[in-house]
Amino acid sequence: MRSTAEPVEGNKVRLSVEVDEPDVDKVLDDMVRQLARQARVPGFRPGKVPRRVLEARMGGAVALRGEALREALPDFYAQAVVDADVDPIAPPEIDITAGEESGALAFDAVVEVRPTVSIPGYSGLQVTVPSPVVRDEEIDAQIDRLRETDAELVTVGRPARDGDNLTIDLHATSAGEELISRDDLSYELGSGRVVPELDAQLHSAKVGDILSFSTTTPDGTAADFRVLVKEIQEKKLPEPTDEWASENSEFATLDELRADLRARLGRVKVVQAQLALREAALVALVELVDDDAVPATLVDEEVRQRVHDLGHRLEEQRITLEQLLAATGRTGDDLLAEIRVDALAAVKADLALRALAEAESLEVTEEEFGSELAATAERLGTDPGELRGQLDRTGRTVAVRSEQKKAKAMTWLLDHVELVDEEGNPVSRDDLRVDQGELEVEAGGAGEETATSPETDETSGATEETEETEA
Repeated sequence: MRSTAEPVEGNKVRLSVEVDEPDVDKVLDDMVRQLARQARVPGFRPGKVPRRVLEARMGGAVALRGEALREALPDFYAQAVVDADVDPIAPPEIDITAGEESGALAFDAVVEVRPTVSIPGYSGLQVTVPSPVVRDEEIDAQIDRLRETDAELVTVGRPARDGDNLTIDLHATSAGEELISRDDLSYELGSGRVVPELDAQLHSAKVGDILSFSTTTPDGTAADFRVLVKEIQEKKLPEPTDEWASENSEFATLDELRADLRARLGRVKVVQAQLALREAALVALVELVDDDAVPATLVDEEVRQRVHDLGHRLEEQRITLEQLLAATGRTGDDLLAEIRVDALAAVKADLALRALAEAESLEVTEEEFGSELAATAERLGTDPGELRGQLDRTGRTVAVRSEQKKAKAMTWLLDHVELVDEEGNPVSRDDLRVDQGELEVEAGGAGEETATSPETDETSGATEETEETEA
């Protein structure tokens, strides 16, 4: 079989495929054997029905050949996609140009492919990441948090300020009915536990003050509040001494405690900076892609997949779509619009990484491809050769290689963007390096404070593609 590819109008390619007559005959023979096993013809045992009888039952030799070609065309097309190194994004339009009745087969397949988008200025991108440098004031704040666990409350005669512990009588009514009635309530100023206006009123208040104000409660109820300030206490923290450190930590001195806090916080900040770097770098690259360059076919497919995945997640949680919409105050159109925005960003990220790989001539060697395939096959419990055959037969080999190239592009991007902190100071990549074991220990804590985009995982290599094929 031979195949050639040439670009046509739009993001499309015409595959011209020629299949030799012996290969067509083999397909036809396979069809005859299959029909012979299935056919039930009086006077003939299963599997022994003559070909001429089968042809007659199918409507003639040409009809039998047509059915065989219809069955074989998807496999021929898939092989042509692999041979011509084409990465289709939509079903093909196939036109048989020769061999419908006899001889060698020839057909054209016009298929939409991913465009190579423009990413101008990708080599000069600058991204902002949290500074990985631990400042003394951050260590002081950590020490203060530890000291607060041993704090004492001391009554003071000054006006109240944030952090003070106040004893108050709190009453609230709505339309003449009592909503809240609490005497001797212990309230930390600045906590916002009741309504924001309460903290605003109590700030700078003195013992004996009676405060009155009206506001709306969190559930939307209009209420009139009356507050009596009875006592103001401040937190008295223990002095940060070696003795305090030895009694409240595993360290003998305050300096040792500070050194440990600096090391721990430093590792967390490195993880946060690394996560932020990956997200910010990809966002910066995606912003270089023009929306008009993104094929609607890809966005529609991404939307379809995301809707499908959402349905599965809701089903696992035993939640209906209607319940989700009611809980979030959205309509179906609102949700679909949000999904489409995310889908567009994901497709742009995919195209941008592919364009970067092309621009920097990043290729996947046979050794790299084989290693990834072997690792995936081992995880799936199958043979690498069998897995490779499945990819070839379904035309997914090119897609898997593309995923590996995207992974290389992401690595290149992370290694080449310029890094600055929030104040615009240069950040050294050496400051973002830490032992992998330490990263695994600290990653859990860093993840609680660092948000990552759902669209940043664009470089999964062969894993997702091969699992999809296996399924």
